[in-house]
Amino acid sequence: MRYIKLRELEVSRIGLGAMGMSHGYTGSGTDDAESIRTVHRALELGVTLIDTAEIYGPYTNEDLLGRALKGRREKVVLATKFGLVSHGGDGPWNVDSSPANVRAAVEGSLQRLGTDHIDLYYQHRVDPNTPIEETAGAVAELISEGKVRAFGLSEAGPETIRRAHAVQPVTAVQSEYSLFTRAIEDRVLPVLRELDIGLVPFSPLGRGVLTGTVRSTDQFDESDFRRDNPRFTGENFQHNLALADQVKEIADEVGATPGQVALAWLLAQGDDIAPIPGTKRVARVEENTAADSVTLTAAQLDRLSSLPPAAGATHTEAQARLLER
Repeated sequence: MRYIKLRELEVSRIGLGAMGMSHGYTGSGTDDAESIRTVHRALELGVTLIDTAEIYGPYTNEDLLGRALKGRREKVVLATKFGLVSHGGDGPWNVDSSPANVRAAVEGSLQRLGTDHIDLYYQHRVDPNTPIEETAGAVAELISEGKVRAFGLSEAGPETIRRAHAVQPVTAVQSEYSLFTRAIEDRVLPVLRELDIGLVPFSPLGRGVLTGTVRSTDQFDESDFRRDNPRFTGENFQHNLALADQVKEIADEVGATPGQVALAWLLAQGDDIAPIPGTKRVARVEENTAADSVTLTAAQLDRLSSLPPAAGATHTEAQARLLER
């Protein structure tokens, strides 16, 4: 496994997103033992960047990682997120990045994760009711107290990034980025590179479609959030499956899986990018981490970059209102 710098943090080139172990996807929360084995196998393979959030569950994903990392904490650059639980107000799925809420959130996360510090602490979504300067200042205080090492933002736009960075340097921005989702390339990515901020792409495999293993929404149980996602409905889904088939053609050429090719394309976009493909299975984390050794030719990269855009919005209308790009 290769390693890169997200500003001051050294991390594995490919990380692990833990959300699906407890939240959002078919089978989440049904096999914690396999999820813990997956975390342990990722560490054996050289993965150091592991990502969670208090809202995943809510809370249960942080609890799970706390158990999985017991006795292994020193091997991990541990990232979690705040801001989608209002601790003094309306509870989960209510945006709140007020300084008081940030402080309440960090104490809960530290306890659940079984650690005395969080390496990378992200604002999960921009709070329109709290100036970003106040949120950044609250995280700066946590950094001075040793409870947090570095500050991150998730799905923030250029102006928010600049304003936050002026108060407390931003180490990384997490945003959806893949062959299917490239909106950040025009406005956000240039700002990150100007300010020396790393990029942590989530959903780098198009929520499973780019692996070639998702062929029907009948595969999803009722709890799976993809069931009403615009990219998985009707003609949109058929269009996106056809794009995935083109990725598979290149995978066959290089002797890799489609998911590995999708990750290799992403890694080729810069040495300041550390994607966090999510999984709850040992076999899948082995496949994903092996993408670090897949080499694509310039012609293959061009073919992938020239694929038509995916069809359908990345989020429902309600979810999209929380995004800045």
